[in-house]
Amino acid sequence: MAYKSLDSITRSDIEALGISDDVSYKLLRDLEDIILNHGSATPPERWIEISRRILHPDLPFAFHQMMYYGCYKDFGSDPPAWLPDPKVASLTNVGGLLERRGREFLGDDSYKDPISSFSSFQEFSVSNPEVYWRTILDELNILFSVPPKCVLEKDTSGDNPGGSWLPGAYLNPARSCLSSGSKRRSDDVAIRWRNEGSDDLPVNTMTLLELRSQVWLTAHALNALDLEEESAIAIDMPMNVESVIIFLAIVLSGHVVVSIADSFSPREISTRLKISKAKAIFTQDEIIRGDKRIPLYRRVVDAEAPLAIVIPARGSFVRMNLRENDLSWNDFLGKAGNMRGVEYIAVEKPAGACTNILFSSGTTGDPKAIPWTNISPLKSAADAWCHLDAHQGDVVAWPTNLGWMMGPWLVYASLINGACMALYNGSPLGPAFAKFVQDAEVTMLGVIPSIVRTWQNSNSTSGYDWSRIRCFGSTGEASNEDEYLWLMSRAHYKPVIEYCGGTEIGGSFVTGSLLQPQSLAAFSTATMGCKLFILGEDGNPLPRDAEGVGELALYPHVFGASSTLLNGNHYNVYFKGMPTFQGQNLRRHGDLFERTSKGYYRAHGRADDTMNLGGIKVGSIEIERVCNSVDDSVLETAAIGVPPPSGGPEQLVIAVVFKNPELRNNDMNLLKKSFNSEIQKKLNPLFKVSSVVTLPSLPRTATNKVMRRVLRQQLTQTGLKSKL
Repeated sequence: MAYKSLDSITRSDIEALGISDDVSYKLLRDLEDIILNHGSATPPERWIEISRRILHPDLPFAFHQMMYYGCYKDFGSDPPAWLPDPKVASLTNVGGLLERRGREFLGDDSYKDPISSFSSFQEFSVSNPEVYWRTILDELNILFSVPPKCVLEKDTSGDNPGGSWLPGAYLNPARSCLSSGSKRRSDDVAIRWRNEGSDDLPVNTMTLLELRSQVWLTAHALNALDLEEESAIAIDMPMNVESVIIFLAIVLSGHVVVSIADSFSPREISTRLKISKAKAIFTQDEIIRGDKRIPLYRRVVDAEAPLAIVIPARGSFVRMNLRENDLSWNDFLGKAGNMRGVEYIAVEKPAGACTNILFSSGTTGDPKAIPWTNISPLKSAADAWCHLDAHQGDVVAWPTNLGWMMGPWLVYASLINGACMALYNGSPLGPAFAKFVQDAEVTMLGVIPSIVRTWQNSNSTSGYDWSRIRCFGSTGEASNEDEYLWLMSRAHYKPVIEYCGGTEIGGSFVTGSLLQPQSLAAFSTATMGCKLFILGEDGNPLPRDAEGVGELALYPHVFGASSTLLNGNHYNVYFKGMPTFQGQNLRRHGDLFERTSKGYYRAHGRADDTMNLGGIKVGSIEIERVCNSVDDSVLETAAIGVPPPSGGPEQLVIAVVFKNPELRNNDMNLLKKSFNSEIQKKLNPLFKVSSVVTLPSLPRTATNKVMRRVLRQQLTQTGLKSKL
């Protein structure tokens, strides 16, 4: 759609958007005043003035678009939707640190102010890991029973290009989550929550003291199970207060959390339990969503899980009969005896010891089992401190699950930083969640683009006050500019900090900052401590700061990143065949990224055969195995994630080759329904086939490997036609 420049907009243009005569008169008058009195302002400065003085959530979004695109009509690429305010920059975590120590870090002649010097500080964090990470760990008040002998011990053998971080250190990250001190008091609220269906009741709260007591009790009960030291213990539950308590108790007691998403089928649960060799599992009797009751415990039983501890979804009692030896939550806690209120002494382990096993789908069918060490939680907390500015007094809501990395991330990012977690035990898609954000006084709201799209299309946030939000965080999938302009408008144009990383990173490698201008659906900086490379067509890094598109690679020294896989060769997956830079073997990630002429980064999906559906990574082979058995007429299939032309999350397309070529002319809707039914039943109910296309044969390499990237390129160029 073509938009007029601001000075060409008329009153009738505004009224055509459904705005009343008197309101349109005032809006135009205010706009003309800004144009007159800010004639010498740059387009970004003018946009900030418009967003502050004229725009508010009750105006039609079409008017917001008219102002934004009119302001930036001749600006070119990457117009900023938000600018940092120099007056308050020093109040941010990083800004305050730079004001205190910027000249020490960067030199008297180089340091200017937090905004001007942020990029230099980011480079300093890469070139001076010893100074940078000691500083940040001190800012986070991380508790060590034995301090590290150094920050980074570089590898000289070539077996572990990422090096060893915090060698010699002993710690327990759950202890840092539960401690009180300069960041917070014991009576500070640590968790706010609400159950779906209780939306008119006050928000529930739990203080740090109460949380600590519940975690201690659960840890004592775990000891009573007489499990071996460092046993793998699974959690397959919604992200609620009980699951957070259980998560922290497992870590505090020195065991290893096995993260399993509550949406998984019995087969997927079983796969993860076997890979991790879990000795027990915490689950719920059922998941309640509106009128639906999803039998979660039944899935766990069908997965032939080990000892299960079953928490009731509502009330105090489990609603079903349990297997012999399985325990209800009450009976489990009863094993702690008279230990209620008795401090549980944290089990301190080496920095490199495993604390959590998470899973990320690869391209070979089985999920990759990625161990998080004791350092990964520190990476999560540091990212939140540096880039989202999390601190005491913040209330952080981020719809997620402990089965995905953002679940553990949320626990550590909020609690280590002295912030409060806000948990809604229900669907985040409707007005009830929007009301919870208002009632819980959320200051930092995490999203994925598909949730934002649903909110916008259903108008479910209308009428709710989100003015307390300081910033949004976005992760999981590629975002859309108009959808995120709409999201910002709901909170009076607070910034969206894009956050992209991976389970194996423990956080992000590219993100945004409150000390930099933020452009819609774009990343403004490499994450602190990370150095990025975009590989050219020859497989080597493009020149520094050069614009271009290619596979993204990382400098190998990434604090908190994985160094092992439980069921794979870590070196082969992440380092083998990668180019070197200054003698260092670069780390593979697998995403296609663009670096723009103005220095922003934009994501372009996966470079390999793993796709990202609704924030969940899944291998093509996993989906193809299901689709190939749906109908006897199907010879073979290829599953491809295709970005829509207007930008946004990948859409799942199934390319089909029939045994009988004449069937290519049939209606594909029935087959599409069959694919959806089986995929949602056997893999994940959140996955959805967007389109089915037919082919006479699949493109293959000389070694008979399917070239899904070729199909992705064809579908991106030609659109989702029924035939290729």
